[in-house]
Amino acid sequence: MQIENGRDYLSFVTEKLKERIRSLGFSLEEGEKDIEKMHEYYWDNYTEMDEYGYENFDNQQALLTSIKANEETYKLLRRFHKMLDSPFFGRVDFLFEDEDEAEILYIGIGNFSEGPGMQPLIYDWRAPVCSLFYDYDKGEASYEAPDGRVYGEIMAKWQYKIRYGRMIYEFESDIKIDDEILKEELGARGEDKLKNIIRTIQKEQNAIIRNTKDRILVIQGAAGSGKTSIALHRIAYLLYHDRQRLKSSNILILSPNGIFGDYISQILPELGEENIREMTFDQFALGSLDGIVADCEERFDQIEREISAALLPPEKRARARRQIDRCHKKQSREFAGKLEGYCALLEDELMNFHDVEYKGSVFTEEEIVTFFYDRFTDVPLLSRMNEVAEYYIDQVETLKGKNLPDEERELLRETFLGMYETRDIYILYSRFLKSEGMKPLPHLVPEKRILPYEDVYPLLYMKYRLTRYRPDNSVRHLVIDEMQDYSWIQYAILQKLFSCRMTILGDKAQTIEEKQSDVLSFLPRILGKEIRQIRINKCYRNTMQIALFANALLGIKDMELVERRGEEVHQSSYPDEEKAIEQLAEDIWANKERFETAAVITLTEAEAAAAEKMLKKLLSEKGYDVKRRLNYLHRYSKGFKRGLTVTTFYLAKGLEFDHVYGILPQGAAKEPLLRQAEYIMATRAMHLLYFYHYGG
Repeated sequence: MQIENGRDYLSFVTEKLKERIRSLGFSLEEGEKDIEKMHEYYWDNYTEMDEYGYENFDNQQALLTSIKANEETYKLLRRFHKMLDSPFFGRVDFLFEDEDEAEILYIGIGNFSEGPGMQPLIYDWRAPVCSLFYDYDKGEASYEAPDGRVYGEIMAKWQYKIRYGRMIYEFESDIKIDDEILKEELGARGEDKLKNIIRTIQKEQNAIIRNTKDRILVIQGAAGSGKTSIALHRIAYLLYHDRQRLKSSNILILSPNGIFGDYISQILPELGEENIREMTFDQFALGSLDGIVADCEERFDQIEREISAALLPPEKRARARRQIDRCHKKQSREFAGKLEGYCALLEDELMNFHDVEYKGSVFTEEEIVTFFYDRFTDVPLLSRMNEVAEYYIDQVETLKGKNLPDEERELLRETFLGMYETRDIYILYSRFLKSEGMKPLPHLVPEKRILPYEDVYPLLYMKYRLTRYRPDNSVRHLVIDEMQDYSWIQYAILQKLFSCRMTILGDKAQTIEEKQSDVLSFLPRILGKEIRQIRINKCYRNTMQIALFANALLGIKDMELVERRGEEVHQSSYPDEEKAIEQLAEDIWANKERFETAAVITLTEAEAAAAEKMLKKLLSEKGYDVKRRLNYLHRYSKGFKRGLTVTTFYLAKGLEFDHVYGILPQGAAKEPLLRQAEYIMATRAMHLLYFYHYGG
């Protein structure tokens, strides 16, 4: 008998999961006992095993088989424990051709049945039958089964949100709704007007999510338009439909901070245990410059400097302003052009050619010059002499009729490489700065070099210009989030390294600069004309009150607002930051039952650390579970936790919270950069927004 009510089915399948978990736990214990006995038997008897080693081999194979079986049991156990939190998120009622009654198919992050070979109680979202849920609206449908195409009709589609084993909401919809806010709205109220609005939004989103034609898709989306949700569901869709060629390990997300990967795993349950690689561009740069420098400053360091400058009185900003302007200049197309010109000059200036002789075999200076400039001209400058050396060594080995010892090969190679005046890119870049009338880098050994942020990407650009590199072919789909925060020179580096498909998304209004940056003005010149640009302008993830408040900060007037009503933005003023945080703690305590996620957002790292320390004391005195529910999100954080997060505005970018509590100095909106920061804080809030202004 089929269970048609989602809540009843949740109770039913939860009990079945618990039974299976108990059974697997018992099997795991028994397996561990067997492995222990096999170990004991082996060590007690290995000296008496047959001289040919057959018995020894058989015992080792049996042990490996048992260990592997136990590992598989453990993986199943881990997945079923995870499914207890949310056993399923979708359902399709499918009437198979020539059948009288529709079959109900529940869909989750993995397959689950009561035992091996039994009918699934929950289908893995990647199973062929689940294409009914992803590819079709209500009506005629089909899917590809192992025995051929199966036809029928979708009678109903349901979606669910289950958290900690409890049904949060459920709703029936003709189409699959991807966005969490849209799902919540339908789950809470299902008026026809709302259904029509959501259907329109979802159809627009589906066109992007299901786009497999365009190699590079750029989504310019207003705050609250759901662009991140769209991009993530696009990943899930591509993983589902191209699963023979595309694995989660083939996807790389360049994200604004290190916790983004953990964050998306919580808002996109369909990915289940798929491990998608994620890193910041700064992490990538540091790894790529390993051996050249000891460490690099991060974008966060530069933002902190710019915020500090904006907080200074105007008459004290001159020095800080020069550094900021210099940093912007070094990221530009013009600066990259000057770098190219300097690298071209190095073709002659860097070289000191001479004859090379080995046991009577002479490679003359003239021959070396010819090979260096003619035969291997397509090899980058600092990798080219290595090719010349390999050619000469091959000639010597052919002439001698034998391979040279490794130490002699290395000595010959070093002789050729010694024709470079230097191969240290740090030194070459420092000379370039001096040639441009800029302050050179400090003359230090690699182990002591700390690279200022303004020089990280120009130096990395120079490295890829002068040395041979291998594009990362393991990455078949690159996702770039917060595209507005990348410079011309950073995109030029990405173009060199990745030739794969890309999904690029961002919002020029959320630029962390005094002036908004529209990368779409130059992106086609770097990545090519095959870019498909899509603008989405409907805001629905923030309430109208929050969206109107945020838009007024930047003078945005062309955004379409979906009527999702909420409370007015709360604003208050205090003589100092301490008083502001005391009131903030009172408001958090009053609202503690109304949010699943909330954030206290500051301008700087020091302010965030101080606020977290103070809130921990104030909230714990009230009985708030600060150990489990209060999280300080800093630049080195790796995990996203639900509850209350304390962080800076630049680390909050890309994240969303039910409630946001922003802390700002009085008059912040008068400074362009601080106004951008306030806009970013405001647009992180989906339902409730408080601002606390302090100082005179």
